[in-house]
Amino acid sequence: MNHSDLLVVDDDDATRTGLRQLLANEGFTVEVARDGAEAMEKISSHDFRVVLLDVRLPKIGGLDILARCGGKWRPPKVVVMTGADTTEVMLDALRRHAYDFLAKPIEPSRLIEVVTRAFSAGSGVTTIEVISARADWVELLVPCTRDAADRIQSFVQQLETDLPAETRDSVGLAFRELLLNGIEWGGQLNPAKKVRVACLRTRRMLLYRIADPGLGFNFDDLSHAAIHSAPGDITHDDVRHEKGLRPGGFGLVLIRAIADELIYNEQQNEVVFVKYLD
Repeated sequence: MNHSDLLVVDDDDATRTGLRQLLANEGFTVEVARDGAEAMEKISSHDFRVVLLDVRLPKIGGLDILARCGGKWRPPKVVVMTGADTTEVMLDALRRHAYDFLAKPIEPSRLIEVVTRAFSAGSGVTTIEVISARADWVELLVPCTRDAADRIQSFVQQLETDLPAETRDSVGLAFRELLLNGIEWGGQLNPAKKVRVACLRTRRMLLYRIADPGLGFNFDDLSHAAIHSAPGDITHDDVRHEKGLRPGGFGLVLIRAIADELIYNEQQNEVVFVKYLD
């Protein structure tokens, strides 16, 4: 079987050529296909690690190709690209186990980031289980890996494209910190463990509910976090270094500044984040 790093599938000549050149400049070996039938033929005869897949394609639609890729012995990671019907397409892609999602027009830096992450993740990417995939209620079981956190943040942010950019960016930051806290502390970065994530949206409210598989924690024991530090005190940085943790420690401080409501259960292994929408 032939080997190439990437397959770019898009029926627009300029987009297909541009993406191929951009990725080739980054050192990837790239094949292209202009319609669904050609894409399936190449996927059957090549061992692609990543497929960049447009949704609206002649002959065979992109989401049908995504579903068929899942049947391969060693399926590629499929990154779905689309410029239309973003929310519904994203939810369908999520149901069919797309690796990630890129909305058109695609920023070159974002493309390279997603493709590089897909390659770095290797072949043992764990499945994200979809419990609910409605625009007003998305609920998932997410493996406790940082790769899964990056992928889910990408999907969730596409649900909030109608919000002002400042609001979208701030709640995205809060969501990522809460999810990583659950994955790193509750799940101990164990891919066999899952964090349950629910994203609910009403006309007046955005709510994230995140439950991790850990035993919970006590705020008084968080010596690695800046939440108990005085302004300018970075003692927690030394604690994080000693524990081998990623730099930071300001997550809870930022989350509390962004949230309108932040509620933990008694065990403190489940949190509800609420942002009211004007």
